[in-house]
Amino acid sequence: MRLNPFGGSRRTQQADAVVTGAGSGIGQAFAIEIGRRGGRVICSDIDAERARETVELVGAAGGKAFDAVCDVSRIEQVTALADTAEQWFGKPADLVVNNAGIGRGGDLIGDAPLPEWHQVLDINLWGVIHGCHVFAPRLRAAGHGALVNVASAAAFGVAPRMAAYNVSKAGVLALSETLAAELSGTGVTVTVLCPTAVKTRILEGVSIGDQAMEEWGDRLLRWTGRPPAAIARTTLDAVDAGQLHVVPQVEAKLIWQSKRLLPGTYTRAAGLLERLVR
Repeated sequence: MRLNPFGGSRRTQQADAVVTGAGSGIGQAFAIEIGRRGGRVICSDIDAERARETVELVGAAGGKAFDAVCDVSRIEQVTALADTAEQWFGKPADLVVNNAGIGRGGDLIGDAPLPEWHQVLDINLWGVIHGCHVFAPRLRAAGHGALVNVASAAAFGVAPRMAAYNVSKAGVLALSETLAAELSGTGVTVTVLCPTAVKTRILEGVSIGDQAMEEWGDRLLRWTGRPPAAIARTTLDAVDAGQLHVVPQVEAKLIWQSKRLLPGTYTRAAGLLERLVR
């Protein structure tokens, strides 16, 4: 018999977990770290081959894993994912990591094509909405568990020329805070992750459309980007502590505090900095 991972303060020990976007980056790091903590993981991704690769990595870390293909923008696929998890675990998942997302940017509002807006919001925001809509009632009914929603410092950093991405992540932050309030006292916690640069594949194959901006972004990733494994460990420790917000990097904390204390000044400075970089 497996130990109940929610019998004590270590919520992520031996958890039965579902991770979306587990084929690479932060999602893959979450799956591996959960496996390392003795958990069983459904590694979900839109790319079947990458999901299988993560399953192998989880196994190598000492965990047990199962791969599943899921397009989080499709509610019926997210529902099927939850059903698959219950069948494999023999009960609802204990831990759900809504991580799947894409990166886009480069155009001003009004120039960015509307199909790009729809694509970003369908995956980054609606994907998390679907995950919360499907899994939150099951966790509430079980009386224990945790949801992790992966947002970004872009949720409050509002960098120019990243409108669709910023809006999607701001929505994830608001959704997470609202859900945390609704689940207060139920035994289910919500944690929202808001990192800055993380060394992932999220921008793989994505053109920002401006060479200076792309070069600046590459430098930022090299200088400040943290490995996904470190972000996953920090976040899961925060889940164990019942923490709502995870702002893991120093620069993310500075943005968070600057925006709260001097919102107008911060916004004007962000616009001026973007013009200087260009």
